[in-house]
Amino acid sequence: MLLAAGRGERMRPLTDHCPKPLLEVQGRPLLQWHLQALAQAGVPRAVINTAWLGAQIPARLGTAFDRLPLAYSHEDPTGQGQPLETAGGIARALPQLAPVFWLAAGDVFAPDFVFDAAAAAAFAASDQLAHLWLVANPEHHPEGDFGLSDQGLALDLPAGDPRPRWTYSTIALLRAELFAPPWCDIPVGNPLGARAALGPLLRRAMAAGRVGASLYTGRWTDVGTPARLDALNTP
Repeated sequence: MLLAAGRGERMRPLTDHCPKPLLEVQGRPLLQWHLQALAQAGVPRAVINTAWLGAQIPARLGTAFDRLPLAYSHEDPTGQGQPLETAGGIARALPQLAPVFWLAAGDVFAPDFVFDAAAAAAFAASDQLAHLWLVANPEHHPEGDFGLSDQGLALDLPAGDPRPRWTYSTIALLRAELFAPPWCDIPVGNPLGARAALGPLLRRAMAAGRVGASLYTGRWTDVGTPARLDALNTP
């Protein structure tokens, strides 16, 4: 699943007339970088959620990219409303998703990331509910998000804990089970349009020792401001 529903407030005015995942980095829409990597990895299908100016995304990408079939989860058919946030959006799309699926944010530039089939198979064979890829903390997020144990588990460290924190890259492997009780109380398909963040679900699963993590050391940028986009497009 590729997340492409957000308004991109910090990217305005660029996103007033263009969804952020269609903004171009080095001549390609941001979303295309993930699609190319997914197609190269042999992933059988991608689901893209949309909300803000959402009609532009299927109009640009169509129903397939290379050999990768594309489907869409439309959170707001008008293209003018608020997205359902990450957990709410995944719950909406859940009927279209496999029991184990990749997740990536459409506004993140990570051209070196490989959607590795062996990693997905190992995750499917485990009892983990999620596996997160963590990155070094960028300047705009120096405090990080999660710790990483010697056993490869993601940790929700308490305030004051001296162990290092890393930033969640917004790339993960997830199990559909995470979006059912006791972790999540949104019905499958999210018929009422509940808005919910992913972080609380991950933290509940971390408390049960069921979230793994790995470090990703390749190129990575959260393209959250025009300045970061300009930096990527400056030779």
